[in-house]
Amino acid sequence: MVWWHDFIRIIFITNTLLAFYIVFHRRRSVSTTWAWLIILLIFPVVGLTLYAFFGRGISQENIFSINKQHHIGLRNVQKSIAKAPKEVSPSDTSKLGEIAIHFFNRNNESPLTKNNNVELYTEGETFFHDLLKDIVRAKKTINVEFYTFYSDNIGNRVLQLLIQKAKQGVKVRVIYDAWGSMGATKAWFDQLRKAGGEVLPFITSRNMITRYRINYHLHRKIVVIDGRISWTGGFNIGDQYLGRKKKFGHWRDSQVRIVGSASLLLQERFVMDWNASIKRPEQIIRFNDTLFPDLDEKKIHRGDVATQIISDGPDRYIPYMRNGMMRLMQLARKRLWIQTPYLIPDDAVFATWQTIAMSGVDVRIMIPCKPDHPFIYRASQWYANELTRCGVKIYIYEDGFLHAKTTIIDDYFSTVGSMNQDYRSYDLNFEDNAIFYDKKFTKKMIEVFEADMKKSHLLTHEEIKKQGRILRTLQSFSRMLSPIL
Repeated sequence: MVWWHDFIRIIFITNTLLAFYIVFHRRRSVSTTWAWLIILLIFPVVGLTLYAFFGRGISQENIFSINKQHHIGLRNVQKSIAKAPKEVSPSDTSKLGEIAIHFFNRNNESPLTKNNNVELYTEGETFFHDLLKDIVRAKKTINVEFYTFYSDNIGNRVLQLLIQKAKQGVKVRVIYDAWGSMGATKAWFDQLRKAGGEVLPFITSRNMITRYRINYHLHRKIVVIDGRISWTGGFNIGDQYLGRKKKFGHWRDSQVRIVGSASLLLQERFVMDWNASIKRPEQIIRFNDTLFPDLDEKKIHRGDVATQIISDGPDRYIPYMRNGMMRLMQLARKRLWIQTPYLIPDDAVFATWQTIAMSGVDVRIMIPCKPDHPFIYRASQWYANELTRCGVKIYIYEDGFLHAKTTIIDDYFSTVGSMNQDYRSYDLNFEDNAIFYDKKFTKKMIEVFEADMKKSHLLTHEEIKKQGRILRTLQSFSRMLSPIL
């Protein structure tokens, strides 16, 4: 039996040495380092397997492909901004807003566009109805980028319409995340390819299993039509986003339709993601006036909503998008209202919310009443409890599943996008947000939040005290693993 003990001892020592090497050979946050150490040390073989798929960094070839992309459309965005009516200015932004505007333009190369008409969508039926109408009206180009495509009723309706437009001569391109679109096979997308459309999996989701990597998802949701009309937000393509899945019931999300110069910025984001993901040189997209049209035309229905488009991903070590959102939230003097399906902030964001709440600002965060990922939901509950103790008001949305990713700052600034308030969105996913420096649009966002509050209940200290020991243990354990969930 001595040999067996020696064998176990060798495995234990080898696993420990490997665990420390694996975790410390890459730059990562302290919390993420400890989370992986716990997994690797407690579960020797299983931990190494999990790390192989979920813990490894993005490959250098992918980083190079993403980072080398140029902002090929910025010149037309700048030209459109310059031709905007002089009376249209970020008057609602105030001096405080200029702080955030400068941050994002300096660090994210995102100029402020002023001539946008913006509509907010919160229900799947109206979103898909109007999205399909825009696709039907497309004349030259349709560029689509989603984390999730499902091969179901609405997924097939969208696909068939894209096929129809491709056959009509419209240039149709689609980027999708292969992991997020598990039901949409290559054969399913081949229908569009045969009709003349082009379809690519995002560079980080290609060959996931053979490269032993499941993280680093394309989480953006972008549609740009003729360079003039664009969509972004939280909705993906699938029946569950119409509330047709029993597991989730009613699906509450947020999406925006933009007509104006901000569409050129979303177009540019798509082009950069496309050029990073191509397999053949002939697929590269170069600057042309069809993709980046001059929007200074009377026939374009434009508004006056000052808008910035920001995006980020794990191809950069510094999380500019997360940092910028913290900078924006720090401008709050009256209110900071947030909706997020996943509430797993890192220490910096958690401390920011604490500080803002302790300053007397009305901080409210709305989360769903049901999980789509058990461990993530228990971690969200832990943070909800702690934030309640800090004076933050946590609202539990009870009319189905809340998937909206929105932020409201005072009466002037608001955001809609794909970014959740969790480690995955901060560090691991490729995200995009639209920031609106506009009092009227923000008023609409406030009204929607207040309507959602009527369908929610406020988490109280009494409710927290009634949570059982087993539940609190699950919450604490899930929170400990939150950096890698």
